[in-house]
Amino acid sequence: MAKAQEFHVSLRSQVLAQDERERNYWKVMVQPATLVASQTVLLLCDVWDKHWCRGATERLVDMVPRMNETVKAVRAKGGWIIHAPSGTMDFYAGTPARQRMIDAPRAAPPPLSDQPDPPLPVDASDNGPDTGQTTPCRTYSRQHPGIEIDQERDGISDDGQEVFNFMVQHGIQNMFIMGVHTNMCILERSFAIKQMVRWGQNVALVGDLTDAMYNPAKPPYVSHEEGTRLVIEYIEKFWCPTTTSEDLIESDPQQR
Repeated sequence: MAKAQEFHVSLRSQVLAQDERERNYWKVMVQPATLVASQTVLLLCDVWDKHWCRGATERLVDMVPRMNETVKAVRAKGGWIIHAPSGTMDFYAGTPARQRMIDAPRAAPPPLSDQPDPPLPVDASDNGPDTGQTTPCRTYSRQHPGIEIDQERDGISDDGQEVFNFMVQHGIQNMFIMGVHTNMCILERSFAIKQMVRWGQNVALVGDLTDAMYNPAKPPYVSHEEGTRLVIEYIEKFWCPTTTSEDLIESDPQQR
């Protein structure tokens, strides 16, 4: 029997520790993990074709080629792909990838676990734009066309229950999530980090393929890049570990 293909990744998290003088600090922990590809899904959160914030659109466009490279690498190893561009299911109605998610038998999720949920480290009370417009509006109609969809095997859904059904149906135990925005949809969507962690799923954020909605004119008054980094660290501390697209693309320990 052929050996199951695997992902060999490093998972980065942070834990509260004490130094030699008993002062608290956040200690970075990096743990190697080996995950069976056929039990692993990569979910793309809200990788829309156009965002109402010009800066957000520009940053996502810059990430799309690497996102697509990562999707292809995960798929080639036998991992699963779920495309989750919220609010665009009408665009995909009748496609095999959309119907596949609808048809997955309903699975009862476990009771929600209690998780600490402290305030985010950045203020996005203005909706987070860094390029002028402040009022959200619908400018998207589909996932960015630069991401390839395999209609023969991928899934398309913006519903957490459907995603959970699909995971149970295919024996998926591990979820990697990438997309936007780190301090909003990546955490809060019904298919995203908070919900899946509370359902006891093994989740990790692809930390180099995400972006926050944060305006440097709001607290803590840092650059946009620093704001995104702070949110990623918040996730590592309170929700789930992170990994990198490099780990997923070059997931062979013999090549490292």
